[in-house]
Amino acid sequence: MAIGVLGLTVGLALGGVVLLGTLGFVLQRTVDTEAFRTADAVALLAAEDALPDPLPVAGGQVRVQVVDGQGRIRAASIDADRLVPMVRPERLDRDGRQRFEVPSERVGLVGPVRVVAVPTGTAADPLTVLVARSMADVRHSTHVVRTILLVAFPLLVAVLAGVAWRVVGATLRPVEALRRGAEEITGRAGTGRLPVPASADEIHRLAVTLNGMLDRLESARARQRAFVSDAAHELRSPLTNIRTELEVAQRLADRTDWTAVTANLLADTERLSRLVDDLLLLARLDEAPPARGAAPVELGALLTEVAARYPSPPVRVVPPAGPLWTIGTVEELRRVLANLVDNAVRHAYASVVLTAEAAGPTDGPAVGAYHLVTVTDDGPGIPAADRVRVFGRFTRLDDGRARDDGGAGLGLAIVRELVRRAGGTITLTDAPEHGLRVCLLLPALPAQDGQALTSHDAALPPPAQR
Repeated sequence: MAIGVLGLTVGLALGGVVLLGTLGFVLQRTVDTEAFRTADAVALLAAEDALPDPLPVAGGQVRVQVVDGQGRIRAASIDADRLVPMVRPERLDRDGRQRFEVPSERVGLVGPVRVVAVPTGTAADPLTVLVARSMADVRHSTHVVRTILLVAFPLLVAVLAGVAWRVVGATLRPVEALRRGAEEITGRAGTGRLPVPASADEIHRLAVTLNGMLDRLESARARQRAFVSDAAHELRSPLTNIRTELEVAQRLADRTDWTAVTANLLADTERLSRLVDDLLLLARLDEAPPARGAAPVELGALLTEVAARYPSPPVRVVPPAGPLWTIGTVEELRRVLANLVDNAVRHAYASVVLTAEAAGPTDGPAVGAYHLVTVTDDGPGIPAADRVRVFGRFTRLDDGRARDDGGAGLGLAIVRELVRRAGGTITLTDAPEHGLRVCLLLPALPAQDGQALTSHDAALPPPAQR
């Protein structure tokens, strides 16, 4: 506010100075123009040798003299001096028009006097017409304007400062309300919303944006609390089993079957290790940007590699008609397929079928050319109402299809995050006959591009030699 008022004051002061300077210049030019007009008229009479005596001049603030080359006055207006020229002869230029400022007592006018000189006559008898006009009216007008500015300027600055104070105060009042609202939310360490002003301006949009941010933060905080609670619950189970096994073994002493105890402890330890690894992976996926190690991946070969880890039957691969290339991180895509096949094998009755085919252009959530990878099992399936919910973390359904033998309900959550990072989508549908089909859409890469990129990477030397 202070800086604004100071800038306004400086601006108005400079404007006043410019106004006074311009006004004085314009008024002086007007006086000079009228004086030259009078001098030109007298010069025309002198050139025709028709000078009257006295010279006819209108107005009491004008004096006219016609001076010859020796400084003698040939003619003058009725109020002009007939003995002493208004300008000394040595200052006159016989070849050009001139302007002079002379003392008022030399001319007999009030205030500063402006004198113009116009040469006339002949070469043998050069004459100069001198016209003097008083600048008292000009100075008076300038003085009046300067007085008005000096009186009005402080009042104008005061009025504008008051208006600016009210406007700035009204503008910042919603900001202060936002600050108090944020302070209250911080003080009670709970949920809340900032006040939204009624005006549809930048402050309104800022309040709406901040409330949206607070809602997202609260949702993230709620998810974090739920995640920590579920993780603590899942971690408690294997730890409780391990403690129970050890306490029982300690009580039984010599009657303890340490081989069985060791096997049970190893199983619980492996379950605990898998759970910790899955939690760390999800944490990294939440925080890290998409991986930079993306490279062409041939889906048919990847399906064959993953399926080779399981007995056949039940796992069977239907090879694609040709190479199907996509862009992604091999480790992440391998983890996606491994999780899906693990889940399918766990719940299948007799068979699990893996297929890959070109899906072509699609619309909807995924637009563009994609390859379709499916994992189909003949198990009990998942109800349609639960096919979105199962991708949540620590989600396990109550029916036999989803009872996870020792799992924590993180497999499909990890799959969803990895597929999202790869630029694809995943959905669950019914199998053609009976069971569940997982449909995975991955971005398609033309076969020639995938082969060219793979050949280029293979031709590069190892990183240590580059």
